[in-house]
Amino acid sequence: MECATVSSPLSAHPPPAQTNTPPEGRKPPEHLRRIIGEPPGPIVALLTRGVWALLTALSPGARDALARFVGNLAYTLGIRRKVALDNLAHAMPEKSEEERRAIARGAYITMARVVVESLPSGDRMAPDWDQQGIEGEEAWAALKAHVATGKGALLATAHFGNWELVGQMLIRLGVPLNALVRPLKGALNTRIAENRLGAGAGLIYPKGAIQEITAAVHRGESAFMLLDQALPAKAAVFVPFFGRLASTTPAMAVAAERTGMPVFVVVGVRPPGPGARFRLEVEGPIPAPAPGEFADPITEHTARVTAGLERAIRRHPEQWLWLHRRWKVQPPAALVSAASPGLTQGTVAEPARRD
Repeated sequence: MECATVSSPLSAHPPPAQTNTPPEGRKPPEHLRRIIGEPPGPIVALLTRGVWALLTALSPGARDALARFVGNLAYTLGIRRKVALDNLAHAMPEKSEEERRAIARGAYITMARVVVESLPSGDRMAPDWDQQGIEGEEAWAALKAHVATGKGALLATAHFGNWELVGQMLIRLGVPLNALVRPLKGALNTRIAENRLGAGAGLIYPKGAIQEITAAVHRGESAFMLLDQALPAKAAVFVPFFGRLASTTPAMAVAAERTGMPVFVVVGVRPPGPGARFRLEVEGPIPAPAPGEFADPITEHTARVTAGLERAIRRHPEQWLWLHRRWKVQPPAALVSAASPGLTQGTVAEPARRD
């Protein structure tokens, strides 16, 4: 089920509390409220607290101006610009070089906005955050109806728009969730993890992730997972993404198989203008292959979900992180020639069957 063009304000749904804290009584279990990683040293921690305080003091308009300045500067200086343009040349050869450069510049501004918007304390959302509408009304209704049964869902997203604040939006809209994360180091990552916890999300780490997801969805908490990161070949499945096989975590498909819970693609599209506001786009539920339909149902289900993410990115390419080396892990040669034709492609609506 693809995103419909129907749009309605999020406020048409039951209004959530306008705060950064989770609804009373819906905090994740204590063991999901821990930060694993390498915290900053005392000097760095002191300096960065000043930066967080400065960002908190800025108005939303000033934050956006700062983000645009930083993003434009990083693009102009050429930081990973070659990576971004090479990715775009492979993914969107039909675009002109001028169009691809404009998309790349937009991706840098998107990344800067994510950082600037995700770090302040207090309410990081625009006052009218729930007035931007929703696309995929039928899919959103299906997700809410499933959550209303007391079970969680599996939510796939990407480094798109501001994925940090989209998770917070979902919690405000009555979808309790846990974010799948990797242990990271440094002041920036520590702050982001703290803000996730402050917004009411739990943190699930790779070790034992499937067991934690299974327990969480049966508690009524959804799993929120970035599905556009490159993994080492031994831990990944390779699925089509913009015409090339990309190493991708199979965790969501494995969790769907073990729990029977539905999978949805959820992204937040930033409309024109300043401010941390997003229109939700929802697609799903994205079905797993029928028994016996594919020799490798986990890879096929991952391909179907990844195709949904590709469709969202194609609609708004400047809001995805093209400077990430998404295709750096190469698939085995045998897989390129034998497996890729049997998988759902990002631009194909129906799956092809393996012989």
